[in-house]
Amino acid sequence: MPGPAPKLDPTRRHSRVGPRRLPPEGRKGPTPRWPLVPSLPLAAEAELWRQLWHTPQAAAWEELGWTRTVARYAKVLLRAEDLDMPALAEARQLEDRLGLTPKAMRMLLWEIARDEVAEKRGQAPATSARTRIKAVS
Repeated sequence: MPGPAPKLDPTRRHSRVGPRRLPPEGRKGPTPRWPLVPSLPLAAEAELWRQLWHTPQAAAWEELGWTRTVARYAKVLLRAEDLDMPALAEARQLEDRLGLTPKAMRMLLWEIARDEVAEKRGQAPATSARTRIKAVS
């Protein structure tokens, strides 16, 4: 069993090791072209492909160029959902490599960024500025 995730050392600026912040709203932009042969996926694969590329993890996949791996995952996952036992094992391994589980995200040092501005915008201030100002004599 692997050990704990690496500790982040803020003093190491030369290293790219550190959390990769993923957009909470998912990846923006058009879905990448299906990379496998045949050049057009089956209908179920196409729908799953589209869904996968709108997840937060897809932002990292795009940067890393993992389109073929994601396409293989889509094909394997559909077989796994029919309870094909070897496909289930392969799907589980690909989920880990693609950061699709909480444990996998921890191991890859990926975290879904919190939109703190939107959270603050949604909260009403506890008190108004008028009640916080106190006259001093």
